[in-house]
Amino acid sequence: MTTLVLASASPARLATLRSAGVEPVVIVSGVDESQLTDLAPADLALGLARLKAAAVAGRTEVPPGALVLGCDSVLELDGQAHGKPEDVEDAVGRWRAMRGRRGVLHTGHCLLDTATDPAVEVARTASTIVDFADVSDAEITAYVATGEPLWVAGAFTLDGLGGAFVTRIEGDPHNVVGVSLPLLRELVGRLGHSWTSLWATPTPGA
Repeated sequence: MTTLVLASASPARLATLRSAGVEPVVIVSGVDESQLTDLAPADLALGLARLKAAAVAGRTEVPPGALVLGCDSVLELDGQAHGKPEDVEDAVGRWRAMRGRRGVLHTGHCLLDTATDPAVEVARTASTIVDFADVSDAEITAYVATGEPLWVAGAFTLDGLGGAFVTRIEGDPHNVVGVSLPLLRELVGRLGHSWTSLWATPTPGA
């Protein structure tokens, strides 16, 4: 079995991986995300993912030969990148700008194979189009009051309370949650590993 290290504190990413049979070792990167500026939204997501993976890959607690996954998500609206809202006021303003409109959720994925020195990297950004419902001011206020939008990129979830406010998506739904399973499978394969080797309980012949 191949060990996957998740360089993220995101409970949604962890839950997505677990639902796909992968039980990662979680090591939070602690990267200062403000160090990357003036990048297009998709490039920003990928740059932050690379920083997170690199920050974790060299740590002593990483199991020998593990694959280290760094991810970061941003919502693109009007050409601007939006991560987690700064506060309640920011979250309310975001939703007033998003409602009834279309955005693109970009998630950067960087996978490092620590079995080599230096580690071999493969990286790519997955993008999913998201259509938002024309929610009312009262719905926005109630949603922000739950606290959920304050902890996620783009101020919404697909797998939580915010799911009722997303009318349509084009692309991988897992990507909106925070990690694209099809893309991750592709990256694992490019490093010479089998996706099924990541499963916590391998199937016969895997």
